[in-house]
Amino acid sequence: MKKSRYGKVYFVGAGPGDPELLTIKAAHVLSKAEVVITDRLVSEEILRKHVNANAVIIPVGKQAGSNASTPQFEINDLLVQFAASYNNVVRLKGGDVSLYSNILDELITVKEYNIPYEIIPGITAASGASAYTGVPLTARKLATGVRMLTYYKDSVIADEAWKHLATFEDTLVFYMTGNLLPQLVSKLLQAGADKDIPFIVVEQATTPNQHVHQFTLDEFNSSDIHIEFVSPSLVIMGKVTMLYKQFAWLPNNNEREAYFKSLENHPELISLINNIQQLSNVSRA
Repeated sequence: MKKSRYGKVYFVGAGPGDPELLTIKAAHVLSKAEVVITDRLVSEEILRKHVNANAVIIPVGKQAGSNASTPQFEINDLLVQFAASYNNVVRLKGGDVSLYSNILDELITVKEYNIPYEIIPGITAASGASAYTGVPLTARKLATGVRMLTYYKDSVIADEAWKHLATFEDTLVFYMTGNLLPQLVSKLLQAGADKDIPFIVVEQATTPNQHVHQFTLDEFNSSDIHIEFVSPSLVIMGKVTMLYKQFAWLPNNNEREAYFKSLENHPELISLINNIQQLSNVSRA
């Protein structure tokens, strides 16, 4: 049942990992938040330092292979239920809110219920990884542009698009693709890509645990490489990545430990989702 009045929902980008990359506006909004519905890929330090001490913090998000992943419709329900009971609700997302973040589903939900909202951008993983590896994505004479893509299943990229991608006129940045990297490399080579094109895989970009792997398409395709990349991983492909060795300023963390907690570390989320319907009975303060 729709209410006549709701609080405001702020969609906030938390940046790619380094808590000091949080914007001033995002920090201000978090300081007055009553409820923060946060993704997994948000630094714990941001939650500790910037969120109102009296706020309710609700961890949600998705993680491959985890039974604790929160379905999108339940996140949508949380937004409505909390906006019905609180004045300032923050939906905190890793990176930037407008790139690969499922914000469209949530925007449709708040519009349907006439819930006021604001969108506050954050530094996306591509920008963070570019800066923290010393690889300018549109370096002169090496790339005419940059394309931000994802490849988590074959149908995501149309067959006719591969030929253009394989020219590598642009730098290609792939989100959520680490698990399908062998298929991605194979597709590009089949489409005519130069086998000597270099690329890097950046694990946990901008965090103290950042680790960068370097390959060429041919090296990766020809060798028996079985690396389980630490999540989140970003793939940057193209001639610009040959600059990594020259301009890298952050040493690799070779321990390769997870910086972000897994969803299994939040058992309270399960009981929260199970009791979500009870929130509709909470009256506005």
